[in-house]
Amino acid sequence: EPRRVRGVAPADAAGRAAEFPKRVVVFSPHPDDDVSSMGGTLIRLVEDGHEVHVAYMTSGNIAVFDHDAQRIAELVTEYNRLFGIDQEKSQRVQAEVREGLRGRQPGQPDHETTLKIKGLIRWSEARAGAMHVGCREENLHFLDLPFYRTGTIAKRPMGTDDIAIIRILLDRLQPDQIYVAGDLADPDGTHRVCAEAILCALAQIRSDGLKIPDVLLYRGAWQEYALHEIEIAVPLSPSDIDLKREAIFMHESQKDEALFPGSDPREFWQRAEDRNKGTAEKYNQIGLPEFYALEAFTRWKGNEI
Repeated sequence: EPRRVRGVAPADAAGRAAEFPKRVVVFSPHPDDDVSSMGGTLIRLVEDGHEVHVAYMTSGNIAVFDHDAQRIAELVTEYNRLFGIDQEKSQRVQAEVREGLRGRQPGQPDHETTLKIKGLIRWSEARAGAMHVGCREENLHFLDLPFYRTGTIAKRPMGTDDIAIIRILLDRLQPDQIYVAGDLADPDGTHRVCAEAILCALAQIRSDGLKIPDVLLYRGAWQEYALHEIEIAVPLSPSDIDLKREAIFMHESQKDEALFPGSDPREFWQRAEDRNKGTAEKYNQIGLPEFYALEAFTRWKGNEI
């Protein structure tokens, strides 16, 4: 567990001695939730020598602008021309994207080819962001949960396939600790479905008589825990904030103006910094130690989120 303000003892809630290094899995509902919500904690975990895995639960492909997908299709076509690679297929893909975007009606899902390219954009950004804060490439897992694969804002209900994918990952990695997005305020409801699927997988593990990992909850870009709810607060230095900002900047498709920004006009990196500095200021105001910025977590108590 990273260095922290509250919950200082190196033991978990049941008083067991902390294992070191820990195997940690951060569940990221969207491809940028890991670095935007707890990028500083990822930095701490990696620096402290823990084995850090990130599980990206959905592709995030609906949150990419059309012009970004078209630009990538054109880039690949030109790349193939420059290096003498099969141009016929790339030109066909480029034409499918162009025609699909031209003929699409409002609210209609993208052509499958366009969705694949948009998902590829988010995949490359997620890898770049996580690796920028020190995560290893082989420890990044892209789950692409089925409930999200509609191509529209409306998603399917959580299903047994979603739970099974998470269960397989947990059984394979057997983490000591997992981080789950415990907020329910994201505009498209993805965080809620992802959290429910993780809790169902944990319930299965427990019913099989197996030990479940320590579960820490974090909040996404839209809200923060109230002071009385925070159980662990991870201090961030100015250099941590700078590195976290750089990692968020790796998500270029979400930078400047996101497709689904919610009601907050600020960019994601501005929200993240303002929130982390604001939490530290609240700690200072009530007489707790003064810090530059803080990321906040609470423990899952076995109840519904």
